[in-house]
Amino acid sequence: MKLSLSLFQDVKSMNKRFEIVFLDEAFAFLRGLERKHYEKILYNIRKAQTEHDPELFKKLNNDIWEFRTLYQGIQYRLLAFWDKTSSSDTLVVSTHGFIKKQSKVPDTQVIRAIQLRTKYFNEK
Repeated sequence: MKLSLSLFQDVKSMNKRFEIVFLDEAFAFLRGLERKHYEKILYNIRKAQTEHDPELFKKLNNDIWEFRTLYQGIQYRLLAFWDKTSSSDTLVVSTHGFIKKQSKVPDTQVIRAIQLRTKYFNEK
């Protein structure tokens, strides 16, 4: 199941650079957080849709990007990839989230995002 960011707030009035879709794993991660924490993450994602800010949305490798949020001393990350298969708006698909506890994003998290990306395109 894929969920659109528009379920959380209608952002049609904004000048968005891209659309966002959450895979089940990302939605489950957000749902497990305290309300103020997931609201801050969603705020930053919406902000990344309208402006270029590498503090909010940063490329990790050729295929995987990260949405970044620091809230109350906790570093939240949602990994994502681009879906450019449609002629309409480009989608950034958020694969899953985690709390970052070290300076570098763990390779296991990047591998998990790549696996979810592969599964997404195979099922499309």
